[in-house]
Amino acid sequence: MSGMRILEMQLMKQLGLVQVYTGEGKGKTTCSLGLSLRAVGQGYKIYMIQFLKSGDTGELFSIKKYLPNMTIAQFGKEAITDTQLKMFEFDGEGDLEATGGKYQFLPDEAEKEPARRALEHAFNIITSGEYNIVVLDEINCAMHKGLIGIKDVLKLIEDKPEHVELILTGRNAPHQILERADLVSEIMMRKHPWEKGIDARRGIEF
Repeated sequence: MSGMRILEMQLMKQLGLVQVYTGEGKGKTTCSLGLSLRAVGQGYKIYMIQFLKSGDTGELFSIKKYLPNMTIAQFGKEAITDTQLKMFEFDGEGDLEATGGKYQFLPDEAEKEPARRALEHAFNIITSGEYNIVVLDEINCAMHKGLIGIKDVLKLIEDKPEHVELILTGRNAPHQILERADLVSEIMMRKHPWEKGIDARRGIEF
């Protein structure tokens, strides 16, 4: 067995926990992206599924241009309408041009079917065992809004392969998810530029 394969098996043995980033403060998705950046550097394969989100934001371009072994799939209604599945992954060539726009959050009813598709896609990605770390971005919000069932997410957690690390982000994480998680970080907001009338800034908030 090659040294590289041995290292890969050792790395996989360290994975398998469930992490939750929640709370009213800014930075939950940012935390998961920082973790993903670190993990890619150690040779892990990452897949991020974004619930409720549609829009061309900074992380999409960074991953496309610079980060092998990471994929982002958006499942907001606009992403689904535009391309059925808006996916960004590194292919070693070409470039992306910014088209502008922030994440778009639409009314709950409009997002119900995209959220269902996102959960179905998450199940397929996680159970495939192809990815070491799977980030379910804003899935806590989707559960809180009743777009997907808490029981379905708990089943997803229970059915995942042992070596897959799972990260759930978004405010209002249900208590059942918090109880099941191995790590919970709650981000508190004390101040925010929006309170001063400062809009979301390109490269900082999106």
